[in-house]
Amino acid sequence: MSVSYQERIARRLTLVTALLVLLVFAIIYVVVDYTVVQSIDRELKLETDKHLGQIFLVEGEIKFAHKDEWQEQEHSQIQLNPIFIEIVDTQGLSMDRSPNLGENHLSFYPDRAHQDEAWTLKTGSREVRQMQIPLKHEGRDEGYMLVAKSFEDARDLLTNLRNILLILYPGILISLFLSMRFLAGKSIQPIKNIIAKTNQISQSNLNERVPEVEPDDEIAQLTRSINGLLARLEQALIREKQFTSDASHELRTPLAVMKGTLEVLIRKPRTGQEYEEKIRMTLGSIDRMSAMIDQLLSLARVGNNGRASIDEVELLSFTRDIVARHKGESGREVSLQTNLSKPLFVRVNEGSLQMIFNNLLQNALKYSAGDSPINLKLGIHDALPFVQVEDQGSGISDEALEKIFDPFYRDVAANPGVSGTGLGLAIVRKLANESHIQVEVESETGKGSVFRLIFEKKI
Repeated sequence: MSVSYQERIARRLTLVTALLVLLVFAIIYVVVDYTVVQSIDRELKLETDKHLGQIFLVEGEIKFAHKDEWQEQEHSQIQLNPIFIEIVDTQGLSMDRSPNLGENHLSFYPDRAHQDEAWTLKTGSREVRQMQIPLKHEGRDEGYMLVAKSFEDARDLLTNLRNILLILYPGILISLFLSMRFLAGKSIQPIKNIIAKTNQISQSNLNERVPEVEPDDEIAQLTRSINGLLARLEQALIREKQFTSDASHELRTPLAVMKGTLEVLIRKPRTGQEYEEKIRMTLGSIDRMSAMIDQLLSLARVGNNGRASIDEVELLSFTRDIVARHKGESGREVSLQTNLSKPLFVRVNEGSLQMIFNNLLQNALKYSAGDSPINLKLGIHDALPFVQVEDQGSGISDEALEKIFDPFYRDVAANPGVSGTGLGLAIVRKLANESHIQVEVESETGKGSVFRLIFEKKI
């Protein structure tokens, strides 16, 4: 059976508090017991000190100093605060005892003959606290004086205290549990409010947020974390809707061109040159759509490879190969500048790094004049390896810099004659984030752009 969090909190707090109360009760009982016993022992000590000056043993005979006064004191104490006294010889045989003992005798313990302490024992039907003091004459033990005081009142007090504590304990436990359950319910009420609010939030109202409580405590931190999660989900949903809309629009354009071209072809007979021209136009639309689909697939795969393999890539030779390949394919001037003479290793996914370089170099070639050079720089700054791609193209405006990594964004007004899908830099950003590569951009309109890749660390 499932137990609510409120119930678990109440039980745990009650258990801890119950143990503390039990400990407190035990301490109270021990302290009272110790106090009562010490009080009786002090009285016994006073009595023994007083009687030591009144009772003597001389060669086996008991001698009293002021015997009449002593007997009068003994008789006056019998009623309210009885003190029991018995004189024994060195063998423990009774020589005399106070009248209030009646037929009973106090117990003699030879092993405690010289211990100045008291102990509790039974004398007849009575429970007493007793001390025994040696009686000396001329430096040798002649016998012992046994002094005892009734322990029955103290025992009744301790028993009543124990019973009261035992009766109070279950009541305290029940009261504690009910109080803790109530307080636990009040404590988790903000969490219940958060649950109720989050259950009302769906895809259609992701813009709503959980109200934050005033104190800056753990509940407030939880609320902010949930609101942050909702904000990220909202932004992700907005990007997904925008991506779907843009992808549909971009794919619809080449399909419309293909459809229009084919419809024109079938309206009437055409010359071979016209057929060839229209077919080439259709093939161009197909190529454009194929390239876009490839980019879309690449973008979709990014983020689904959370466990992509990490390789040890030697950055110097890797960059040289990339530069040589693009220089050969484009016929343009693509160069590499570096002051490194030793191999430089980084930990990245090699396939992702290759796609990042390809997209950056393709953009640099696309948005710069055919006779302008493309330059790559490789080096180390602040102990971190970096590679930057520089071009002398049209550059990027400050307004466009904030959007160039968004899927399907293209600054058509600044580059009217350049075709593209607007997905290359979006792929670069996502692959770089997965590989823990920082991407920085510097650009000035009409002077070119610099894309800088800063790697997390070197091997």
